[in-house]
Amino acid sequence: MDPSDPHKSQAFGADNRRVMQLVRRHSALFALVAAGLLWGLTVPLSKLALEWLPGGWLTVVRFAAAAPLLALVSRRDLRRAFTPKILFAGAIGYGVVVMVQNAGIHATSVSHAALIIGAVPALVALISAATGKGTAGPTAWIGFVVALTGVGIVAGGGGGGATLGGDGLMLASSALSATFVVVQSQLLRGQNPIALTAVQMFAGALAAVPNAMIEGVPAAPASLAPVAALLALIIGGTLLPFALFAWGQSRVAPQLAGAFLNLEPLVGAAAGALAFGDPFGPVQLAGGLVILTGIALSTAPKRKRPQPAVVDRRHEGRTHRTRPVRSTAPRDASHLPHQEWPVAASYVSSSTPPHSSPT
Repeated sequence: MDPSDPHKSQAFGADNRRVMQLVRRHSALFALVAAGLLWGLTVPLSKLALEWLPGGWLTVVRFAAAAPLLALVSRRDLRRAFTPKILFAGAIGYGVVVMVQNAGIHATSVSHAALIIGAVPALVALISAATGKGTAGPTAWIGFVVALTGVGIVAGGGGGGATLGGDGLMLASSALSATFVVVQSQLLRGQNPIALTAVQMFAGALAAVPNAMIEGVPAAPASLAPVAALLALIIGGTLLPFALFAWGQSRVAPQLAGAFLNLEPLVGAAAGALAFGDPFGPVQLAGGLVILTGIALSTAPKRKRPQPAVVDRRHEGRTHRTRPVRSTAPRDASHLPHQEWPVAASYVSSSTPPHSSPT
């Protein structure tokens, strides 16, 4: 490329910007995929950890252990993230949501819990559209419906121990979680996603303290299984997915980020089949494929319609008109020796108005 050619330089710069936009988008999508897969372990790990810790204590320990690690990584931007809005959103979106979710997981089956959590992406799209903070095209809406259908197929294979009260708690936590996803997209503007996540986890842990105090001091674990589940929940179900999701969400629209939450019921159902003996046969496999198809449709980029070229017709037809133009010579040139009267010229320019010929 010749650096002296401005047209080639501009084209090269535009190509670089497009490449960087694709890289950022793909990096965000990979982070959201990883977060969705890791979050799929939340329900089965929480089910095991709840055999030792009550829901309030599990929320406190889970976020109180993860927040300092994230704060250490993003310590330079922590002060900027300490705002009343961010703290309040973290208290609700992390503390209240997870406490209600823990109560629902304890009272229902893993399959039913995964099914109801799978409704979050559709709720995110509905809330975004209702509040004017996001729009989804027809293809994306078809993807949401297809993904929800897949969620229903996955959980339709069975799963004992479900109760109506537990399902209601899971639905309430899903509605709060969807609202949090929509609000979070605005709070992330100008913030370090890791620092913001650390601050919100700290607020969520504090919000769960009153409930934990009511529950009382938990007894010692009967085995190492719930302790191992708690450690895995802190690292693989809290530390990594929340940070990855916040980082990816800061680079895409909220309804697009919410679509990847459909991976959670897929992984949760598979983990439930392995750890809790829930059936996972051809029906669940077909539902998993439907979920992936729905996510692919809902995350497909919109096709931009070609814009028609704008033609400036203000001077159309004027260029080829010829009109006499008045000379700048004085009318009376008799006092000037050896000077003839000028001959009228032709007007061919469209940049200045024409003049009339001299009389």
